[in-house]
Order: sequence, then C-alpha cells, then structure tokens
Amino acid sequence: MTKHPSASCTDTERRRLLGLLVAGGVAVSGCATTSGQSQPARDENSSNSLLWAVAWKQSAAEYFALCHQAYNLARLRVENALLRRAEGGKSLAVITDMDDTIMHARSYWGHLIREGKEFFDDPIWDEWLPHNEVTAAPGAKAFFDFCHDNDVTVFYVTNRDQGDQTYEYALRQLQHLEMPYADDKHLYVFRETSDKTPARDEIRADYEVVVTLGDNLNDYKRDYYVKDVDERMQVMERDREEFGREFILLPNPTDGHWVRAIFGDSEPSPSDENKRLLFEAATKISWKG
Repeated sequence: MTKHPSASCTDTERRRLLGLLVAGGVAVSGCATTSGQSQPARDENSSNSLLWAVAWKQSAAEYFALCHQAYNLARLRVENALLRRAEGGKSLAVITDMDDTIMHARSYWGHLIREGKEFFDDPIWDEWLPHNEVTAAPGAKAFFDFCHDNDVTVFYVTNRDQGDQTYEYALRQLQHLEMPYADDKHLYVFRETSDKTPARDEIRADYEVVVTLGDNLNDYKRDYYVKDVDERMQVMERDREEFGREFILLPNPTDGHWVRAIFGDSEPSPSDENKRLLFEAATKISWKG
C-alpha cells in the first residue's frame, strides 16, 4: 500500500507525486516517509486499468444509488401499468437480464485485480460462477417481490456458457438470492449466442411487457451489437425516448458490448494493442493544454 508523503516533502514534490500516481503509478523516490526511508509509489497492481471502475462498483454510494434509482423507476412503470390494465388484456410481465442487473459479481472483479488481470477473464469467471458469491443488486429483490405480489410475471434472460451445467448454475443463483419466479418456466439461458431476441419475442407473444431491464443496451435490442462506437451512439440517440420507459439501464463500467465496440471483442485479451485502444478511447476527447 502506498504511504502518504510526509511533511518532509515540499508542496511541489507532493503535487508531482500525486500526478504520477494518478497517471499510472510511476515509482517515485527521494521523498522521505515518516520513518526516513524511501517508499515505492505503488505496488505491482496500482496501475491496473480496472482499478477505477471496480473501485466505483465496490464502494461508491453513487453506484448503489443508481441501482436503487433504476428499480424505483421500474416500480413506477409497473404501478402505472397496473392502474391502466384492461380487463381481458394480456397479463403483465417484466423481462430482466441477470449479471450486473439483478446480481453483482463484486468479489470476481476484486479477485481479478488481485491476480493482476486487467480485462475480463473467462476461465476465472467460469471457475467463480458456481460458488454463488453473487449479491443482489440494490433494489432488485424488493422490486421483483413487488412484481410477484401484484401478479406481474418476471422472466430472467441471460447469456452464459459454463458447459452442460450452465442452466443449473443460473437457476441456483436466482434461488440463492431468493428471487421470485426462480424456476425453469421463467428462466432463459442462451449459451451459443448473446442475442436474446428469441426470448423477448416469445414472451411478448403471450404477455404485455411493461419494461425490460439490463446493464447492456444489447439486452434491449440486437441493434446495439455493432463493432463501432459512433454507430452505437447513433442507435442510442435514435432510441433516446425509450430509455426509462421501455428499457431501464443499470450502470456497469467494467464489461458489456460497449467494450466490443472499442476492441471488436466483448472479452479482449490484455495485449499491448488493446491497452493502446483503451488509452485512445479514454483520451478521445481531452484538453490539449
């Protein structure tokens, strides 16, 4: 752990040290600690590209507040639908993604960083998933219980692939979190594709879908499955009136198809080229100084 510079550092040295730490943790010497010994400015993981995003997911009250905000809005949409529900009409339903929407994998991301990983790691994910270390997203359990208590059916739609036990793992996680409708009639799992369109279409044929929830715009429409940041932005602007109405988005700064738009792959390798692309994406708009 990096120690704070002591009073023996000048203001200029302290500012320089802070700047280096923010920029990526270049080792700094010549500024004595309280023990009189030089202290490295960082450990081997302090420049990991995941640090800011995962720290936000782990500890920011704003992140938790955004989850509550999403589920408060979802409840409002359901309440409005209940008030205007017509006799003889279709039953009401909600469609939701699972990962980073109703459940969080914070211990997975913390483990990745401790292991020195800078991008999503599929083998570690497959090993981690069966241990049921997921936690419910803030507001999720209360919202889905509200749906159940008001006869609004919930369908869980996810894409995962952990082999033959993929479906069992997903169902067990829902049951572990004590989510309503946690059974094989209300869970869709896609192993071969991330396209959830068939499930959405099948559900809409029998139900009036009040709202869809997800952390990825591809959870709403397949139109967002493109390998170009600007094209994805254009589709988003086209649909802007539907957000908060037809689709409610949960925050996720670590993974998703926004990653694919940058790298061409939703799970990029930690190559020098991908680190360069990440740098370019982060500095696409920057002050020239």
